[in-house]
Amino acid sequence: MNGPEKTPMHLNRPTPFPGKASWQPLLKYTMDLHEKSIRAPLPPFMTPWEEIGPGYCYGPAFGHWDTIHQALDVLPENPGHARSQLMHYLALQYGTGMLPGVLYVREGAFHLKPQTWTHPPLWPILVDELLLLGGDEGLREETYGKLIRQIGWFERDRKAGDGFFYRDILDHEWESGVDEGVRFDKVRNQKAACIDASAHLFLLYRTAEEWSKKLSISAGEYAEKRTKIQRYIQDHLFHEEVGFFFDAWIERDSKSKALSFDGFWPMVVGAASPAQAQRLIDEHLLNPKRFLTAHPLPSVSRDEPAFTLRMWRGPVWNSMVFWVAKGCCAYQREDAARQLLEGALDSAALQFERTGKILEFYHPDRGSQADLERKPQTPFNQPCCDYLGHNPLLAMARLWDAVKPMRMGDGSVVNSAGEASGKTE
Repeated sequence: MNGPEKTPMHLNRPTPFPGKASWQPLLKYTMDLHEKSIRAPLPPFMTPWEEIGPGYCYGPAFGHWDTIHQALDVLPENPGHARSQLMHYLALQYGTGMLPGVLYVREGAFHLKPQTWTHPPLWPILVDELLLLGGDEGLREETYGKLIRQIGWFERDRKAGDGFFYRDILDHEWESGVDEGVRFDKVRNQKAACIDASAHLFLLYRTAEEWSKKLSISAGEYAEKRTKIQRYIQDHLFHEEVGFFFDAWIERDSKSKALSFDGFWPMVVGAASPAQAQRLIDEHLLNPKRFLTAHPLPSVSRDEPAFTLRMWRGPVWNSMVFWVAKGCCAYQREDAARQLLEGALDSAALQFERTGKILEFYHPDRGSQADLERKPQTPFNQPCCDYLGHNPLLAMARLWDAVKPMRMGDGSVVNSAGEASGKTE
């Protein structure tokens, strides 16, 4: 298997790197990996593209939510590079509106076999972040049609009652991005609403509503759909006794209620009610017996019988730490975001000191990475090394900087918004 040539390309670097001094070697290495991952143009991409990590066991590859994480990671200093990766990504959209999963390079060319599975549609967040930087107002209009077509595809192909599903529930193709997740152990061949897919469609509807207004297009249809799915998520996928969000089939089955990080998605996208978000944070996210492990946020709650050290069934994925921390900030819980980000970055820096690598996923108790399993039924049963797709470490450090408390001369502490939180010991 011959890979495409790498291309000399130097990305602008933050000066200094964000975050704590102890994170600097890790963040510098992350930036080095971004540069090493940039490849020469290869059809259908006519400009350089960034693979999802030189250590990915099935690489070189492009796509999935990995590409969005990578673009967000280098965005402030490199908006042009982030934009080009976004446009590469959106250029793959089929006429049906579906965005395919991952493109793999085989024998020096992209393997373009038609796909029937998609992946989490988080790309509108990248568009909005690019627009916040200014100077690219045409981007919203350029990508609006892509958004509307993708919504149409989900409505035709992934509708389940008042919610939406990923086909993992049917055939274990893992288009949710959570390969072999515990949620799907006892279900097959039924269409029922998935908490992640339903939350992601809330995100698409809300984005369509907001972009329509800015483009002077009628937004009523999407406002109505956004409201309807938000009510469904709040009223039917939240379990009041447990204080957590579940898939539709799990919410009805008390014996299957394993707490997995997927239940945080409604908070991440803003679909949870304020009271529901506070329960997620206080009862689960900041609970050391559940999700506040030494390296937070395990993919399955630490106290669940289903918890193991295998891939998405217990270990930590830093991309999920990033999204959940952003969700905390959206509900004015910067304290939780700060604790989550600092624990994850401290732990990743510690593992970097031990291994000299950035890992695909991490030990929640800061134990040996050798104890983790990937997929025992395959030749690749250890976390990939130098895997960027799920490690937006620079973005995490920037977010930590944005929410960290600042000590004043009188001993009081204020957050980045200038809000006082009293004195500390």
